[in-house]
Amino acid sequence: MADPDDDYVFDEATGEWISGADAKARQAAVQTVEVRDAVGNLLATGDSVVLTKDLKVKGANQTLRRGTVIRSIRLTGDSQEIDCRHEGIKGLVLRAEFVRKR
Repeated sequence: MADPDDDYVFDEATGEWISGADAKARQAAVQTVEVRDAVGNLLATGDSVVLTKDLKVKGANQTLRRGTVIRSIRLTGDSQEIDCRHEGIKGLVLRAEFVRKR
C-alpha cells in the first residue's frame, strides 16, 4: 500500500510540486501562532501572567487591578488574545499587550 506522504501536491503559493510530507510541514508552520506579552516574551498555554494595567471587565461590573496574577492561560489562535479565568469571571479574554509573563 502506498504511503500518502509519498504523493506530490501542487503548492499554489510557490507554483511548485512538493511532497505530501513537506505540504503537511508547511501547513503546521502556518497554523502555529506566536503570542507575545507586553515586553516581548513568548507566551504558551499554561503560563501565568501579571496584568500591567487596570482593566474594566465588561458585563462583570468589576475591575482587574494592575499586578493581578492570572494563572493557567490558554492561547486562542489569535496573536493578540489569550483566554483565561479569574475568580467570578468565566470566559475572560485578555489582550496580550496588557499582560506580562510571570
